[in-house]
Amino acid sequence: MPLFKTIQINSTTTIFIWKISESIDVLRNIYLAKNSLDRVSTMKSVQHQKGFLSIRHLLKHINLNDDDLYYNEFGKPLLKNHQNISITHSFDFSAIVISDEMIGIDIEKNRDKIKVIKHRFTDIAQNDLSDDEYIKQLTFIWGGKEAMFKIHPCGGMNFKNDLMIDKINPTNAKGFINTPELKQNCDIYFFQIENYSLAIATTTHELS
Repeated sequence: MPLFKTIQINSTTTIFIWKISESIDVLRNIYLAKNSLDRVSTMKSVQHQKGFLSIRHLLKHINLNDDDLYYNEFGKPLLKNHQNISITHSFDFSAIVISDEMIGIDIEKNRDKIKVIKHRFTDIAQNDLSDDEYIKQLTFIWGGKEAMFKIHPCGGMNFKNDLMIDKINPTNAKGFINTPELKQNCDIYFFQIENYSLAIATTTHELS
């Protein structure tokens, strides 16, 4: 389908969301640079191919193409026009965020398995939350940390100890990246997209 939703975070930051309902043949009808053609040809999962290709359709929607996108040595996506971009896809949805600020985005399907791996990224307890509410909260926390991870220029962070989230409510939270290379406050925003949790992290001011 065409663009599913646009979310304006502020005057310089916009999220574009695609719902992946097309066949792989329809999604292949998009320009790809040679390195992307080579990359898609090595993907064994059709679902992964669809996510990759739908991102290129989102680029086309904002008048960019695959030649405008490249990756640094750590796999961080960059744009030749020097705007910041972050990319995410999960099952039926893909999304990009474009900003003048350092930015990260993540979308995750709400699933029970998040409770199994929560010890890797948070100690937050269920307390009075229902199972559904707890799954959403954990997925938001994971997504917020994943979004902050994508901000870091070289990655390599411990999700539990180096990426902190507090002041959590249903729509936003405060984040903090704490590594020897980067100490950065972040604003985190949460959105529910059908049965998916989308998180975006934007930088506030860098600490001295």
